[in-house]
Amino acid sequence: MPRTKTAIAVLFPALLGAVLLYAVAAAMTGSASLDRPAVAQTGGEVPGGSLGSSSDAEIWRAIRRGAQGEVSIADKKAGYMIQSEGENWRAIRNGPLSVYGSWAIFGMIAVLALFFLFRGRIRTEGGPSGRTIERFNGLERFAHWLTANTFVLLALTGLNTMYGRYVLKPLIGAEAFATITEIGKYIHNYVGFAFMIGIALILVLWVRQNIPDRTDLAWLAKGGGMFTKGSHPPARKFNAGQKILFWLVVLGGISISLSGIALIFPFKLALFSSTFAFLNIFGFGLPADLTPMQEMQYQQIWHALVALGLTAVIIAHIYIGTLGMEGAFDAMGTGEVDRNWAREHHPLWLEEEEGAKARGDD
Repeated sequence: MPRTKTAIAVLFPALLGAVLLYAVAAAMTGSASLDRPAVAQTGGEVPGGSLGSSSDAEIWRAIRRGAQGEVSIADKKAGYMIQSEGENWRAIRNGPLSVYGSWAIFGMIAVLALFFLFRGRIRTEGGPSGRTIERFNGLERFAHWLTANTFVLLALTGLNTMYGRYVLKPLIGAEAFATITEIGKYIHNYVGFAFMIGIALILVLWVRQNIPDRTDLAWLAKGGGMFTKGSHPPARKFNAGQKILFWLVVLGGISISLSGIALIFPFKLALFSSTFAFLNIFGFGLPADLTPMQEMQYQQIWHALVALGLTAVIIAHIYIGTLGMEGAFDAMGTGEVDRNWAREHHPLWLEEEEGAKARGDD
């Protein structure tokens, strides 16, 4: 009797499973004898009008071009199955942008090295007079060093983002590189706001004195006296070269600040779409209907492009302000410069200051 019960316990589930399997197969074929093909496979079609295993080339071409589908979630960007522009972005960033950016930086360093080799340090030909004059006050120096120091931090962390995996990672290892890069990301994001304050300060403090005038043409015609000893073209508080630097830093700084904000707060600003729409008024024919992802790709490329250009320019500025010209660092170091230095490099400014002092004494 116990053996009978055991056999029933074993056979009953097996029999029940066989019956259920037969029922499912019959339902799929629509025939109790299982001699019909599955309804879902008839003619290679799937119920509901779906394509099933067949392919529609036009649909895939549209998807490849970035056609947007419908999604039920809040993030509508998920409607893009393929974002083809991402390949273009990657090719530009890792190709010409990265290559030409490194050429610009190392090319600037090479040019400055050659200039120093043939020209040497630009000396004050009259020698130190022992008498100084205030060139920049405390507020001006604060604005300069705020902008300069924050830019150096931003440049170093930004260069690490672009080139670190090729230069730094092989030297210190993946784990240390990941730690440094993560810290650098936070430095880059937060120090960027201090840089914006610095740009605003130097714009307010020096914009009036950096408006071009006729003396700048004479300065440029003589190369600023940089290439010939004894050549001292006229210049006011800022010469033509410094004015060019000022506007490059201000306009470039504003530009990378805007693109930086767009990158910190992704998919919030459509700066390129609006800019392209404005330029199209003048017949440029630029794509103004950019997707949010395309906006971010344009922002990243532009941010890196301007930053690399500014880095090359600032390297030249650092050279002239330190090694390249005697007495130049004092202007932003102590705020005081030797009168002979001022007479040789900014004679019109020295005359204005001395005239103002004389009138004040009267």
